[in-house]
This record gives sequence, structure tokens and C-alpha cells, in this order.
Amino acid sequence: MSFEEVFDHIVKFMLLKPYGNFRLMIGTDSQVHPGQTIFITGIVILNEGKGVWACIRKVVIPRKMLQLHERISYELSLSEEIVALFTEQRKNRLIDIVLPYLYQGATFTMEGHIDIGAGKKNKTSKFVTEMVARMEAMGVEPKIKPDAFVASSYANRFTKRFQHNKT
Repeated sequence: MSFEEVFDHIVKFMLLKPYGNFRLMIGTDSQVHPGQTIFITGIVILNEGKGVWACIRKVVIPRKMLQLHERISYELSLSEEIVALFTEQRKNRLIDIVLPYLYQGATFTMEGHIDIGAGKKNKTSKFVTEMVARMEAMGVEPKIKPDAFVASSYANRFTKRFQHNKT
């Protein structure tokens, strides 16, 4: 699917119940496999309690990316690429859908889910400040584990699914 098609799906989903509480979430996870590293970016539009529409983008790097900082940073770069496609004009189009329903409680937020955690035992905790700042700089609300479920659960599921598929 092209990004235009993805955006059209999001618009159509929101128009079904424009008075909803929408969260547009983007997050990437990776998995190192023999000879390659697979990155999956999830694009998810959630209407709280009313349904969800989601899709993924797959990127394969033909080497094992074993350095944790490099891999986490690249995950975030892939998420940033998708976030950047949601231009002011496109974000305004989505906001305009819920605008007439604000007084009935309609909401729209955009989140960047980062597959890192702040816990002392988490190997990625030393990257939290850097990665959160990058997401904030893009005007997106950063979420880390356990709240970064698009990266840590949804995208993660697909990084494992493609391990035997070289494309």
C-alpha cells in the first residue's frame, strides 16, 4: 500500500465514528536474524473502545545489527519517517474530522511508540532521554514501555513472523 492509501484508510476509519477518542500511534520494533535484521513499523489508528485499523511497513537490513544503540536509533528513524509523512495538512485533515464533536468528548492524539523502557534492569534505559527527545521534537507524544504497545507488541509480533522469509 502507498502512504496515500494508508492515510485514506485512516480517514475512512475515523469518519465511521467521528465523535470518537482517536489515538494515531506509530512504532517500530526489530529482530536480528541470521544474516539480516528485520524492522517492522506499525501504523495504528485506535478509536478507544470502538475498534482499530492497523498496517505495517517492513524494512530488511541485510546484516545482523548487534549494537543495541544503533538498532534502537534506526527503529526510531523508521518511525520518524512515517511520522514525517503526517504533514501539518494531513494532521489538520484528521483533526477536522473530530473538531465538530469536541464538545461531545471527541479527541485526537498522535503518539510515537518507542521500544525502550526506563526500568533499572532494562538495557535500553540509558537511551530513554535521547529517544524521547527525538519524538517530542517531531511534535508527537512519546510513549515508552509498558505504554509503547505498538512497538513492543504489535510490531514485535511481525518481526518474528518474517524470520524465515528473506524478502
